[in-house]
Amino acid sequence: MAHSTDRQSSEHLLPKNFTLKSKKHHRLDNKGAQYSFVIDNSDQLLHNLGFSLEPSLLIQALTHRSFAHENPGLPNNERLEFLGDSVLEFVVTETLYDKYPEWPEGRLAKMRAKAVSEGALAHVARTKLQLGSFVLLGHGESTGNGSDKDSILCDTVESLIGAVFLEHGISGARLIIHHLLDDTLNEVAKEGPALDWKTALVVLSHHLKIKEPQYVMEADDNLTSPTFTAHVIIPQLNGTHNELTSAQGPSKRKAQLAAAKNAYRILSKDMTIDKRADEFVAQEH
Repeated sequence: MAHSTDRQSSEHLLPKNFTLKSKKHHRLDNKGAQYSFVIDNSDQLLHNLGFSLEPSLLIQALTHRSFAHENPGLPNNERLEFLGDSVLEFVVTETLYDKYPEWPEGRLAKMRAKAVSEGALAHVARTKLQLGSFVLLGHGESTGNGSDKDSILCDTVESLIGAVFLEHGISGARLIIHHLLDDTLNEVAKEGPALDWKTALVVLSHHLKIKEPQYVMEADDNLTSPTFTAHVIIPQLNGTHNELTSAQGPSKRKAQLAAAKNAYRILSKDMTIDKRADEFVAQEH
């Protein structure tokens, strides 16, 4: 792979922002092999991040396990991701606790979950960091559009937070998390029922004095990337049920959330958005 003595064979694995050089930004792996990289646009990446990072730490934060697997001895970013995930959750929890002293634990927990979700962090990676082209991926992930996968982008954001924490401490971690996520936190604070459509739908069904909706699932025949369909049904007293709506998604959970969102909007069509949000918060807690 990226041994400086094997430049030609390894260079095709590097993203376009990376080149190999003999000494600059080098590090030693735990077996003593030297890996030498230069991130051509590192100034732009660090500007987007809002922090400086020691080059070898930055490279480790960007190294997906698929790339490390193809290059034995090269550390991947999973330990940094583990660290960054915990630091992120702590800072977001601290922020929500301080900013919304009157809100109950249940709502704060849903806001935190939404703000640090895979989709939310992947959105930050794309819009604030332009991160995809910097991630070091193995050949399979690289050719499979891995640089735009939500899971990989989310994990890399967490690993970068972990790296900032190691180099700059908790004060630095707070700054980068606020830089990256304050807009997201402000948005989720306004969402009301959208924080958890399934829970909101249950609360609304209680308000309307109907039975709690149920979900009937089905999946297509695609074994590698199945599409799931969730049908929302309302049980009737006579044992039958009425299908209210349905929705599709790449996972059972996402299909159910999409279907719950549709069902909530159907059942609450005569209620204003503000009234729905107020009732959701008041009745749930």
